[in-house]
Amino acid sequence: MKALLLLAAGVVGLVESVAPRFVVRAWTRAAFRNSEDVEAREWVYAGARAEGAVFVAGALLGLYRLAVADESTTTDALDAAVEPDES
Repeated sequence: MKALLLLAAGVVGLVESVAPRFVVRAWTRAAFRNSEDVEAREWVYAGARAEGAVFVAGALLGLYRLAVADESTTTDALDAAVEPDES
């Protein structure tokens, strides 16, 4: 479940990094009644792009940590199940 949430956050961040104007326009429509009257400044798009990059980096780091944790527990379980031959 955690991996799925991290993947979703990464995809949202990727979309926000690649198309910040689309994301800002969508959030503006959702937040304001008269979204046609609202005009975003240029730094808003740069901020949205930076936010998307942070989402992607956080998701990749989280997925990497999950993969490393799963790999180490799988290896430990296999090592504990196999007893060495002492003859």
